[in-house]
Amino acid sequence: MAYRVVKSGSKYAVKKDGAQRASKTFTSKAEADDYCDKMNGVSKEVRTIKKISKKKGGKALIVVVAILLVAAAVTLFFLYKKGYIKLPSNNKKNLETFEGVTYEDFQIHFMMLGNDKAGDSIYIKAGDTDILIDAGSTKGSASTLKSYINNYCKDGILEYVIATHGDQDHISAFTGNEGIFKSYECKTIIDFEYTTKTTGTYNDYVSLRDEEVASGAKHYYASQCWNNEGGAQREYELSDKVTMSIIYNKYYFEKSDDENNHSVCTLFTYTNNGESHYFLLTGDLEKKGEESVAAYYDKSTKEKTLPEVDLFKAGHHGSKTSSNDCLLSLIKPQICVVSCCCGTDEYTENIENQFPTQQFIDRIAKYTDRVYITSIYETYTVVKNTETGKLEINTDGFKAMNGNIIVSIGSENKVGLAASNNLIKLKDTDWFKLEIEKDGTKQRVRTTPDEWK
Repeated sequence: MAYRVVKSGSKYAVKKDGAQRASKTFTSKAEADDYCDKMNGVSKEVRTIKKISKKKGGKALIVVVAILLVAAAVTLFFLYKKGYIKLPSNNKKNLETFEGVTYEDFQIHFMMLGNDKAGDSIYIKAGDTDILIDAGSTKGSASTLKSYINNYCKDGILEYVIATHGDQDHISAFTGNEGIFKSYECKTIIDFEYTTKTTGTYNDYVSLRDEEVASGAKHYYASQCWNNEGGAQREYELSDKVTMSIIYNKYYFEKSDDENNHSVCTLFTYTNNGESHYFLLTGDLEKKGEESVAAYYDKSTKEKTLPEVDLFKAGHHGSKTSSNDCLLSLIKPQICVVSCCCGTDEYTENIENQFPTQQFIDRIAKYTDRVYITSIYETYTVVKNTETGKLEINTDGFKAMNGNIIVSIGSENKVGLAASNNLIKLKDTDWFKLEIEKDGTKQRVRTTPDEWK
């Protein structure tokens, strides 16, 4: 039952409904009201507001506060509509994926390279802006890449070209008389200041890059972009909905003993109707580089917080030394694309170290099973190494696994996923389930993590 205040002579009593006697009496009405509210379960904060409203001018104060709150809300809404502020999004909740392509706003193409070599070449279209990140894997890949890019880039102009680092499987197709630099007008070139490379491929890349600059192209190192120096920017607005950010990596500023750690890392943000989606590409960044990224983005401030991403391109083609937990735990990817020729013996005949490795698979499985790979070898044979006793797979040729993989997003804020061959997840492919015989028993080339069972 409720308590109420009643006047009793010169005093004020608090009585429970239906009770004959007062629970307590007070000399002032304010004290009685406080006690009554307390008995009725009214919070201290509400009692305070009630006191203020009863003071002279209290109602006017409340009106003024209400007007100020409304004005603040209107101002924030205006800034949000104009795009000056962005509301945070919960990608886990908002991510909607469908099988298909949305071309209207933003698209990322992970291209097959025309051979059985590992390498990266990623074409991106943001509105009318064309971007190319890396041009691997060999000089001969240029014809394959150009044939694909020309389906989308109709004016022969690449507004932005990024070479992540100096390994040939990322820069070879920039070079040569038929290469990317000779075939397109490149407006802005962003690359790496430090390198371990003295190869002919690297020297050819630098020479042709500098020819582009002499012809009017802008050239910036990632370090300049991060520091907003010399006309370079940390963030580039590619369209009214898409920005490209150069994210921090300490090896922009110092030399590493591993070329891969010099990789230029990019984060693409698509924002529409207050909802943002994120796409992260880190080249071949290795563990030390990923640790430097994670150390900077320690969540201590908004600037030092990486978002959870819709898409992550696996570092270093799904090697055992990249895509480590220190980075994955921050970005929690929803989709992962691996640019490689799955299972190829290009670098090693050791099955355990062929891309994508078991270590990479075990780490990415904690976050997603949507892992897709561009190509795979055409044929293979299993042999036993007479020196080590280990079974090895020797491969030959290549074919599409998923094929050219396209991730896109449009005005409905749905992430589209498409591929030229199929959309089979890595865990469901024949290669992943492949069994070979060892010591009279069969074993899987890759084992299924618990998260994928």
